[in-house]
Amino acid sequence: MSDPAAPSASDPLAPLVEFGRDLRGRGLPVGTGRILTFCRAVTALGLADRESLYWAGRASLVARHGDIDTFDVAFDDWYRSLGRGDGPRIELTIPSADAQRPAADWGERPDDLETTTGATAASWKALSDEDEEPEPGDEAAIRIVASAVEVLREKSFAELSEEERARVAHLIRRLAVSVPRQRTRRTHPSARGAVFDLRRTLRGSLRTHGEPFDRAWRARRSRSRPLVLILDVSGSMAPYSRALMQFAYAAMAAGRRVETFCFGTRLTRVTRILKTKDPDRALREIGTQVEDWEGGTRIGESLKALLDGWSQRAALRGAVVVLCSDGLERGDPLLLRAQMARLRRLAHRVVWVNPLKGSPRYEPLARGMAAALPSIDVFLSGHNLESLEQLGRALGA
Repeated sequence: MSDPAAPSASDPLAPLVEFGRDLRGRGLPVGTGRILTFCRAVTALGLADRESLYWAGRASLVARHGDIDTFDVAFDDWYRSLGRGDGPRIELTIPSADAQRPAADWGERPDDLETTTGATAASWKALSDEDEEPEPGDEAAIRIVASAVEVLREKSFAELSEEERARVAHLIRRLAVSVPRQRTRRTHPSARGAVFDLRRTLRGSLRTHGEPFDRAWRARRSRSRPLVLILDVSGSMAPYSRALMQFAYAAMAAGRRVETFCFGTRLTRVTRILKTKDPDRALREIGTQVEDWEGGTRIGESLKALLDGWSQRAALRGAVVVLCSDGLERGDPLLLRAQMARLRRLAHRVVWVNPLKGSPRYEPLARGMAAALPSIDVFLSGHNLESLEQLGRALGA
């Protein structure tokens, strides 16, 4: 195959283009559209490690299942030719996605090559000169990527492989979590308020010889409600606890008034740890500080510790409380019932997320779940990415 030279700042897309041409030379139906899809994927996502490059190329450059073996051999040869051997990363200098004008279609090249950098424009022109006709299989590659994402959205966290868990964790951290809002008693000046502002009206009348021609109004302020996440990290929740922790990280980025607690046999506050910018580091620190991770489950005692220590604080009063647990209580169910009723009187809304509810045959017959159910306002499942998206939207309802 043509040797993909070491990437340089003058032509950063050359190695990716040469790889697509090599696949075409080996008999794979790789046209311009597929190569452009591959370049855009690497550029937009900033992929640099070997595994990410492999899957980006396989999703965008392979059309038939029988071509996977040929692609694997070509990819190994291409990766070694970059001079990195089997190292963990490739230092590709790829321009950002903002530096390129997005085309109207995945198989369409930009008309104005001068809007891009010189190296990127050269790569576009080289591709366009080689194959001007759009490839019929371009839309198929997009459907493959879309189908893969849709499968991950609907697949249970308990059935994911390690690679799929990493991809889903990245998607969870990017979820848009709607922070609930509340109207306060304080007011502020507003052109369309419902409260008459007598003071501002009289002050304004001084400019019109005491005649109150312009009436002033005030409206009630609104602010985000406190959001409290209580996550079960016991052994029965092991397939789901890390995904729920990723959701907590996304919720922490959505507002300032967010508190996160973990519990197994006892309660642990992890809010400060999740405020870090590195989610992987945060999870490692939580794993070291939460001593009862993947241990037993005592929901009632953990809720009692939370209410005894936080019931008089603004972070819990009037909050939307999200409790993520399968309800398999090992403690006294009567204690859980009493603490849930206490929490319901204190909070604005109680949301229970139970991954077991994702099963069509599930019924809340466990003694812990049955004891808590009368005090729950919203009962959701949290077994896959799609259900967490629904949770993110439900919080702001």
